[in-house]
Amino acid sequence: MRTPDIAQVRPKGFGFELFGNIRCPTEAAKSHIIKGIFAYDETSAWVGPPGSLKSALLADAAVAIASGSDWFGHRNKHQTGVIYFALERADLVRRRLLAIAKTKGLERLPIAVVPAVLDLVRPDSVRKVLDTIADVEAEFYGPDYDNASDAGVIIFDTWAKLIAAGGGDENQAKDQGAIFANLQRIKNVTGGPHVALIGHTGKEADRGPRGSSAIVGDVDMLVTINGDEIKTASITKANDAPEGPLFSFKSKVHEFGLDEDGDAITVNIIEPTDEVQASQGRQPKLTPNQRTMLLLLQEAGEAGLMTEDWNAKAREAGIGERRRADLTDARAGLKAKGLAREYMDRWNACS
Repeated sequence: MRTPDIAQVRPKGFGFELFGNIRCPTEAAKSHIIKGIFAYDETSAWVGPPGSLKSALLADAAVAIASGSDWFGHRNKHQTGVIYFALERADLVRRRLLAIAKTKGLERLPIAVVPAVLDLVRPDSVRKVLDTIADVEAEFYGPDYDNASDAGVIIFDTWAKLIAAGGGDENQAKDQGAIFANLQRIKNVTGGPHVALIGHTGKEADRGPRGSSAIVGDVDMLVTINGDEIKTASITKANDAPEGPLFSFKSKVHEFGLDEDGDAITVNIIEPTDEVQASQGRQPKLTPNQRTMLLLLQEAGEAGLMTEDWNAKAREAGIGERRRADLTDARAGLKAKGLAREYMDRWNACS
């Protein structure tokens, strides 16, 4: 039996939670900002090749978050402030935000742009970021804003500059790990905002982010942007969400007016594509097997079907009796057309 003297001198360990005190997920649901995309105390990465409009997309998200607006059909659950750390092209970021707000008739949004070079490889840089967040939030609670707001979303643009500023190498997992550790320290102190990182894909865009693959394991959600004129944002990794296409969008040129030479002052922003809007009332062309398997999945409702159960129901309907590949081909076709999503071997029909 432990004596009182020993108990008194024993140093305290890390905090813990007993199993009996862990709440059911329905009692402690994730706190979303934009439902299914941005959640408190999480980190997302938005990557794409040059010209993929990834920064324009996140500027659009910032305006939606700060104004309490839904975003690409995803519900805004918590209107909150946004801090945009523009490590490059800060003036372009400002113009985009102004253009987006103007097209939506919005003013006095709780958004702050920080045009600074940050070195988050070193822990001592965390203090500077925390001081900046505190200064911005003090302004958000000032008389210039109708609704007092914390900074619930912090954007870093770009990931490459965030690493390079401290002499780090994006190809080195240890340098990426150091930054993620410091980002977690920032979240711990500030109450768990969502951190969104904007980055580049490598030479082969379909192979994910440029540099070390450590970023894939460190973020809660990885969104890859690809496409030519029409861009598609797809979840390529998520801790607790299905992978697959999120939405599509395209570039839109906004004109502020004319300069002293009579030339238009413009900036590229984004807008949903006509194809996406039209597709809401139109189903893609399906093969007979795909139609049958989609119907089976829709009948399962929100619970969806495990792959094995879906296969069994499809075989009862006569699919896959002669060619087993008919099952996998139909599933792959439905997923490619954005009609079915899979997460941890469970499939759900996309609405």
